[in-house]
Amino acid sequence: MPERVYNVLFLCTHNSARSILAEALLNHLGGGRFRAFSAGSEGGPGPKPLALKVLADEGIPTDRLRSKTWDEFAKPGAPVMDMVITVCDDAAGEVCPVWPGQPITAHWGIEDPSRVEGPEIERERAFVTAARYLRNRIAVLLSLPVASLDQLALTSRVREIGHMEGASTGRPVVA
Repeated sequence: MPERVYNVLFLCTHNSARSILAEALLNHLGGGRFRAFSAGSEGGPGPKPLALKVLADEGIPTDRLRSKTWDEFAKPGAPVMDMVITVCDDAAGEVCPVWPGQPITAHWGIEDPSRVEGPEIERERAFVTAARYLRNRIAVLLSLPVASLDQLALTSRVREIGHMEGASTGRPVVA
């Protein structure tokens, strides 16, 4: 019997940097066990060029990445999410839509690399750092025995991941 595929939605305000990185990384590293999506409370003009560059430099496909609002995932016919993870502190503090299926919610706050100013090398370094923190968290998620954990234990473990190195100082999502 094929293994169940878990849907994960990464949220940020503009869906242009951290959530885009997380979506691409989990889809690339998830080995078909996870299907990742990303969205923003407001949406944005599109993925940040440095986010796409960092992903491309790691050999991760970027051609299907686009900014979208979370309304796309709250309407009828949208994929039902197993996990909804905020990656920016602003989105963590916002009132989210009601997600069908009562998904696990967690906050994996990462500082916004798009707010870094200065030379191109410094700005790119911020995106590389954000991607590294997200990659590390995703690796821990992938190591969890998701199918054998009950909902409470899985929720606890997914939320703990948000406290790993690189955690921003924002408050966690309230379930």
